This record gives sequence, structure tokens and C-alpha cells, in this order.
Amino acid sequence: MRALFAIGLVAALAVPLMAQAPAAELKVGDAAPNFKLQATDGKTYQLSDFKGKKAVVIAWFPKAFTQGCTIECKSLAENGDRIRKFDVAYFMASVDPLEDNIRFAKATKVDLNGQTVEKKEADFPMLSDPTKETAKAYGVLAANGAFAQRWTFYIDKDGRIAAIDKAVKPATSAEDMVARLGELKVAQHQ
Repeated sequence: MRALFAIGLVAALAVPLMAQAPAAELKVGDAAPNFKLQATDGKTYQLSDFKGKKAVVIAWFPKAFTQGCTIECKSLAENGDRIRKFDVAYFMASVDPLEDNIRFAKATKVDLNGQTVEKKEADFPMLSDPTKETAKAYGVLAANGAFAQRWTFYIDKDGRIAAIDKAVKPATSAEDMVARLGELKVAQHQ
């Protein structure tokens, strides 16, 4: 009887461990996981609010105030007028605390190892996912769990993933985003 009890106890304890298995990798055509995240503009955004209304782009980045992320933010901020020609809501997102992303979004100079990079304030919302739940749902959380991979998700008006860019080039991220939105035939404002 004790043996059966022990086997049952071991099995019961193993269930939560098995439940934490990584989610299947998202692919083009999959429904994009919904999220509800605070942003640097003081608002909270939820993917489902855009369904049926406009496309959404989420540019995940590893960490505020780092070299690649500063260059990517600079590219998007300097070319926001080109991106906003499309009927799209676009965001950068990280697992950084909201306060860090607010300071990063507002920064016009970032010191990177003794070299100062000047940039415009971000003219788009930056999402914060400090619980890392949304990053896990999108499969972007690094193996060590400390930061998100630099991946960009393009989500169509129906809430489905239209494209995933896993080879984002920070310096040309805005130009690449504009090109991809065109390829995906996202509606443009007249």
C-alpha cells in the first residue's frame, strides 16, 4: 500500500513539472497570443483590441539602454512617419520593468561604453512584460530567461501571425519593417 501511495505521490508531483513544458513554436498562420501590457505612453494595450481594425507589429528587443536596442529604437523613432503611412499599430517590447522602458523611450542620448548615441524620443509605445508571460507565449524568452530575443512579429487584422522576422538588423529595422508591411499588403493611409 505504501508503495502505491509513493508512486501516486511521485506522479502527482511530476504533473506540474510536465505542465511547464515549453509551448510549441509559433508559425505564420497561427493565432497570435493575446496580451495585455503596460506601455511607455501610460496606456495599457491588448492585442484583442486591434482585431478586425488594424495590423499590429511587435518588435521584441533584449534590453533597454544596450547597443543594438538603442540603434533599433533610433531607427524606428527616426522613421516613424514612414511606418505610420500603414494602417498598423507598432510597438517595441521587452521584459524590462516599465520604469526602465519609460526612461529608454524618453532618452535622447544613450552612453554605450564611452560612446554617446543620440536618438529621438520614441514616438511609439514600448511595451513592458516584467512577468515574462507574454514573452513566453511568443516564444521569444531567451534560454536563460533573462531577456527577450530580438524577433519581430507581424500580426494581421484577423489576429493571425503574418510574418516573423528572427534576423532583425537594428540599424535598418524601420526600413525593413516598412518593406515587410508592403510585402504583406497592409493597407496604407491615403
